[in-house]
Amino acid sequence: MVFGQTNNQKRIELGKAYKNFMFRNDPTKEDLKEIKSNVPDSLKIAGEFIIQTITKENKLLKQDYLARPQDQTLKEIYIIRAINLNLREENQVDNNKLIDSLISNEIPVYELVDNYYDMLFTAVGNKNQPFNLSKVDIKLRDYNLKDETEKGIVFLQAMRFCGSTIWGYMNVVKPPNTSKAYDYIKMFPKFDGHAYYQYTDFYFTDFTMNIVKDKGLQSYKSYYLDKYYETLLSHLICLSKEGGSEKEKNDLLLGSILKERNLYKYTKYKDTLEDIFKEQKQE
Repeated sequence: MVFGQTNNQKRIELGKAYKNFMFRNDPTKEDLKEIKSNVPDSLKIAGEFIIQTITKENKLLKQDYLARPQDQTLKEIYIIRAINLNLREENQVDNNKLIDSLISNEIPVYELVDNYYDMLFTAVGNKNQPFNLSKVDIKLRDYNLKDETEKGIVFLQAMRFCGSTIWGYMNVVKPPNTSKAYDYIKMFPKFDGHAYYQYTDFYFTDFTMNIVKDKGLQSYKSYYLDKYYETLLSHLICLSKEGGSEKEKNDLLLGSILKERNLYKYTKYKDTLEDIFKEQKQE
């Protein structure tokens, strides 16, 4: 019992630290010393990951953290994030009860993988400023990912983050600031040595999970592929407005999922995409 209580105490402490320092605030040396002290062996890897997510000059884009942790560690990190979310609620449930319910629940492994890489890339966005991943090569084949679904999750979480860097320039500013957005696109990472848009392995079986609060279960591919299509279309607009060559436009159109009609059912841009390829044929 004492062992369980010690674990819970540390989980709650890590959840609080994540809540307090995951965004703009940075922990002091004393904070970090406290977080690192008395960590049970079963929480060591999860604790190290949380420390990386709340500090600048972190190693999140190194092999050690990009590589998929074991399922048990993924679950501990999921629980720590759930505590952080609970701490943001006015009507909180008791954290010990929350932990016990999550420990006894069978959480689908894809949700655990999604949670981990969502936290990782969110932290890169919050802590590693200014944005520049132009020298980063995300080697999906090197990260112990179990199947195409897990690789797809990592890719879509990375691109959710990258897409967010240009979203405001393309959707909020009037007219869109394609020059600034294109500067950011040039700083997107590579995947397995290739330009980001050349990744096309999205034919894994779709699954549902809670993605947006209070929306219930949603299709994973509909949510994330739609965001990804938006990023690809923004890239195409930037090439058109910022003097991209015909070769660059064709590489993007024909080397990416922009041409993959079998995936259009996952995006609200289906009509736009069909129009683009009609025009292509007419030319």
